[in-house]
Amino acid sequence: MAYRRPRTRVVDRGETFPAARLRRRIGALVVVMALAFSAVVVRLVFVQGLSSSRYATFGEAQRTSTVTVPAERGSVFDRNHVELAMTIRQRTVWANPLLIRDPVADARALAPVLRMDEGALADKLRSPGGFVYLARKVDDATADKIAALKIEGINLLEEPKRFAPAGDLAASVLGQVGLDNQGLSGLEVQYEHQLQGRPGESVVEHDPSGKQIAAGLKEIKKSARGHDLTLTLDRSMQYETERSLAQQIVASKAKGGIAIVSDPRTGELLAMASLSARPDGGPPVPSPSNNAVTSVYEPGSANKAVTISGALEEGIVQPADSITVPDHITIGTANIHDDENHATGSWTITDIVANSSNVGTDLIAQRLGKTRIDKYLRAYGYGQRTALHFPGESAGLLPDPKNWSGASIATVPIGQGVAVTALQMLEVYNTIANGGMYVAPRLVEGASTPSPRRVVSTKTAQQITAMLTQVVTRGTGKAAHIDGYTVAGKTGTARKVAEGGKGYKEGAYVATFAGFVPAEHPQLSAIVVLDEPTPIYGGLVSAPVFADLARYGLRLFRIPPPAVATTVAVPQLSAGAAAADRDAGGGTVAPVTPKPGQPAPTSPPQAPPASPAVSTTAPTTLSPSPTPKR
Repeated sequence: MAYRRPRTRVVDRGETFPAARLRRRIGALVVVMALAFSAVVVRLVFVQGLSSSRYATFGEAQRTSTVTVPAERGSVFDRNHVELAMTIRQRTVWANPLLIRDPVADARALAPVLRMDEGALADKLRSPGGFVYLARKVDDATADKIAALKIEGINLLEEPKRFAPAGDLAASVLGQVGLDNQGLSGLEVQYEHQLQGRPGESVVEHDPSGKQIAAGLKEIKKSARGHDLTLTLDRSMQYETERSLAQQIVASKAKGGIAIVSDPRTGELLAMASLSARPDGGPPVPSPSNNAVTSVYEPGSANKAVTISGALEEGIVQPADSITVPDHITIGTANIHDDENHATGSWTITDIVANSSNVGTDLIAQRLGKTRIDKYLRAYGYGQRTALHFPGESAGLLPDPKNWSGASIATVPIGQGVAVTALQMLEVYNTIANGGMYVAPRLVEGASTPSPRRVVSTKTAQQITAMLTQVVTRGTGKAAHIDGYTVAGKTGTARKVAEGGKGYKEGAYVATFAGFVPAEHPQLSAIVVLDEPTPIYGGLVSAPVFADLARYGLRLFRIPPPAVATTVAVPQLSAGAAAADRDAGGGTVAPVTPKPGQPAPTSPPQAPPASPAVSTTAPTTLSPSPTPKR
């Protein structure tokens, strides 16, 4: 057979065989895979290299959360380092709605324990997210009941809670703290920066279902406890002040009351109480705000100490000077009258103070003039806030003499047309007790206060002190008498300004007594103010409370009676004043010893050299005085 050469077939370029197509597809796939791999490589470099920290943080955030750890709030102590406010740990009930299977059934079980509405609870249990509060800082019994229910998704956590070991004692002064441990009022908000501390932080790790992993809890920032605050208050004195004040509010059917006790030498406030009557007649409760510094009232006759001391300082009058005093007088547009009708007669300046004569005081004020009256009111602290800087503290109301009305020259000297806080009024008597030096009040140990400043001379302070002792021994403040001690003080009964500040409320009065003891070397002072009491007179309702507080304070702080019985040198009662008297019989200022069975206290505090010394002349026989009312 002859050899035949294979025939060659010409293939069209457009024709594709399976093998060629496969090769081309494989090549294309390789290119795509190479591109994809390159993209993955680039992405990996970007994610794990350039953005690794970002994605690590994102992943961690999905399984962990940062929780703020509240700082323990600093405690508040009294002067003897007894706690008045402290922080305790209280449990809070919270839910993780992601784990709640049957919100209605769970709410039905929780509602009676938490004393909450079932519907409101069910709504909370349906909340989005993994955390919702159900009840903050519940008592231990409630927390134990919740734990015993063992409901999945219902948890307890500890939170700090403010606790007052003595209940509502000094509540108006201490103030309130909110659920988030922030001061809301009183000293708690004033010293927030000192008490609050620094919160910390913890990281909590959760499993995919949202449950907390116990081993995953770690602290990343420790909390720092707040600093403590030490007050000048004495817990025992505070308790007695509130007890005695509350008792008189109920007895006199007053709407409320204020009482402050202090050491006039240092300005330290030993007790400060503001109580409000309850509509049902029950025990009075702490006022929402510290009325002792936030509320103002017209001081009435308690203001006469300012007017008379100003006249003494200016040399206009002397204690033994006599002036003719009718029982009423018209000055400008004001018709001024004394509380008791009496014949026109010659009264000494001491008589005018002891019997709280409005007419006599205004006759002296006419000589002093409005410019100097204003000068002494401001010097004693009217119209300006004290150094306490207490939240909401009022500066009082003291009109500029340029804006006085035709009646102001008659009303302002007797405590009308001006308004003060109870603390401002007490500071007047503390200044007199300090020999004419104003010492700023202090409520917090270590708080800076301005330097003492002179208001009147030591001689003037001694003279007005001697007059104020006569208010107690024979005048309107007899109820403030304390056996064995010489008390100096002044009563005040003022009409109450109507709501809105226009005019006076019909039949409403504010009753005051302010003073200090022992008059020879003052170591204790106090003011008592009652809102709309019955009877209305400071000498009848406020002076007895002063006496109770002073007696207690004298024993508590071991302030003995003077070592040598002394009396105050005062002029004989003038004929005009004697004619106005209504008491029967006479009286003699004589040495008085402590009551039988009452031990004399020891270790008396050192008397300050600046305190006004009351002269130690022989007892002076005095004529009887009118029934104390004003």
